[in-house]
Amino acid sequence: MTTVVAVVVTHRRPELLAESLNVVANQNRPVDHLIVVDNDADPTVGELVDGQPVETTYIPSKHNLGGAGGFALGMLHALALGADWVWCADDDGRPEGPEVLTMLLDCADRHALGQVSPVVVNIADPDALAFPLRRGLVWRRKRSELFADTQPGAERSDDLLPDIASLMNGALFSADTIERIGVPDLRLFFRGDEVEMHRRLARSGIAFGTCLTTAYLHPDGSDEFRPILGGRMHTQYPDNEVKRYFTYRNRGYLMSQPGMRKLLPQEYARFGWFFLVQQRDVAGFREWMRLRKLGRGERFARPDTR
Repeated sequence: MTTVVAVVVTHRRPELLAESLNVVANQNRPVDHLIVVDNDADPTVGELVDGQPVETTYIPSKHNLGGAGGFALGMLHALALGADWVWCADDDGRPEGPEVLTMLLDCADRHALGQVSPVVVNIADPDALAFPLRRGLVWRRKRSELFADTQPGAERSDDLLPDIASLMNGALFSADTIERIGVPDLRLFFRGDEVEMHRRLARSGIAFGTCLTTAYLHPDGSDEFRPILGGRMHTQYPDNEVKRYFTYRNRGYLMSQPGMRKLLPQEYARFGWFFLVQQRDVAGFREWMRLRKLGRGERFARPDTR
């Protein structure tokens, strides 16, 4: 009997969490256990979790662990409960329907995957991706465009985009995969922790990918990706100072890691062009340089995030 444990991380969004849990806990193939890590230790959230139609564990944290630490704690707890598969979700998104878990398990079985994710789509426009996906120099913005990236001739390849996956939005991990790649890095707090997990996954030799026939609904995140060079490339500019701090600092760390260093010339070119040429923002470029230096030096102090 395969045991699937769902892990959801939340922080001060009980209304959205209720919508997420309503779908996660009511799958056609029910999860065997639901873990909710609450980074605000809100009793209201505890009551919400207790009211779910599946067996649950509520973990209130009086210290804000961020998405990275929350998922690390939840995934380890899932392994301790005997999970064969760990299904991750956040509080502001949800699976597109009750069949998502069944389809992910089926895709993983047919393609012998250690990790599989649904397509992450815009909750307000499910035909659009919640986050644009770059394949080489080509950006995909529509769900339908991902089918152009599948490998022709492979068995059932029309339902799998291999070697790329969005973490942690609806991502399904086998226990063996977690043992081999580890859990998210607490130090990253949020922003880039899923990219760092993807880096480890890609270097592990484990087969993984995105199941194109099912989806996870998520708020649109494409506004952060600003076009440069007439839209031929993009760069990331979050809408507030806190997000920029964690995004740029954590990217500094990421780009210094094995498997990522080859992207450094492109990183300098894109952000240099964005700040100095397109925006004419010398101060912004200096701050980007300062933050990425903090990350490269593994200086992981964080501003107040209580």
